[in-house]
Amino acid sequence: MFTGIIEATGTIASVSTKQGDLRLRVNTGALDLSDVKLGDSIATNGVCLTVVACHADGFEADVSRESLAHTRIGNWAAGTRVNLEKAMLPTTRMGGHIVSGHVDGVGVITIRQNDARSVRFSVCVPAELRRYIAAKGSVTVDGVSLTTNALTADGFELNIVPHTAAQTTLQSLQPGDHVHLEVDVIARYLEQLLGRATGAQETRITPEFLAGHGFWK
Repeated sequence: MFTGIIEATGTIASVSTKQGDLRLRVNTGALDLSDVKLGDSIATNGVCLTVVACHADGFEADVSRESLAHTRIGNWAAGTRVNLEKAMLPTTRMGGHIVSGHVDGVGVITIRQNDARSVRFSVCVPAELRRYIAAKGSVTVDGVSLTTNALTADGFELNIVPHTAAQTTLQSLQPGDHVHLEVDVIARYLEQLLGRATGAQETRITPEFLAGHGFWK
């Protein structure tokens, strides 16, 4: 598990094909690797990767075909910048929100505009994921825990403060760029549990559904 609070940015050192999937080598920059060992997890642009080799300046990880099908990793090349976060410890401050490192889909930046010292983005979200995203709720974008400012017809808006921009790769995003999205895990489990409780094969969490089940009036 992760918190979505980025610890460092790194770069992809190499990408190689390995029997149908990929092997990545990641240079981790300022990330402290002193406590990292084989089998540990490191979120890389929001994707939970397992360390299969350790180096003084980074690590290697295998990427399965399943991960390739749901992420943009297949488009990465040497020099691609990535956000990095080691798996959380029991003593970690929960500065962001619960992040699994399992990408739900890929969004597209549609608008970028300055807002005083911050940057405001609009993100287009795949239709099947929009119901999990709430105004002022939590969402993970390229591994970064963020709060949605508002919902739009095709996704949501974000406001990136200067510190977050400086410490992550978000500062370089431009309209047309693709980003990894992970929705709030609580919303996904809540939908499944409510569906089982009502006997429905599929339950969609909408304001009308919640009102009808006594969550608010």
